[in-house]
Amino acid sequence: MAVTLTYDEDGLDFEPFEAFLSAAETTGWLRAWARNPALHGDAFRVFGQDGTGGYAAFWLTRQDQPLVEQPVVFLGSEGETGVVARNLDDFLWVLADGLGPYDAADLRERERPSHPHPTLTAIAERFAPDRRRPGLALIEAAEREFPDFDDLILGLCELHEPTQPATDLPREHPAEPARSPNEGEQATLAFPI
Repeated sequence: MAVTLTYDEDGLDFEPFEAFLSAAETTGWLRAWARNPALHGDAFRVFGQDGTGGYAAFWLTRQDQPLVEQPVVFLGSEGETGVVARNLDDFLWVLADGLGPYDAADLRERERPSHPHPTLTAIAERFAPDRRRPGLALIEAAEREFPDFDDLILGLCELHEPTQPATDLPREHPAEPARSPNEGEQATLAFPI
């Protein structure tokens, strides 16, 4: 599945990658972002970013569940964090409602009116027809299910004692990434699963 998004025309601040970041890239980025050289990025499958460079990723926290059933999270370029959706189906509806990953993590962005995206709505209707709900309701449901995500991530940062040893995070290896588009360029929404 692939949809072309034009960053400045579609109003959706989400730039999907053609493939996941590699395990090495995710680990390198997470170590620098958290200022913690002991971390491994294997608990995340980074698949896109917003205009500031913050990452959208699957968080591999549900044991024995497929990737599409893992929660989608946001790890912002300035330290913002948040659970965006409980799974891929919910994430499709969050996007369809015009909310990007940063919007989901930022309480101020959630205040703005819904801005449905017709193409992404059609995709969500096709692949997750029984999951249709307003984006804000889906974000809030994800936060209720994973209320400790922000604290977990903060606990992994160098300035704080880890709440979970880095070695306990799952380890798998994703594919290589593609370059993300700049403003005005087109991005293809394609989930590399």
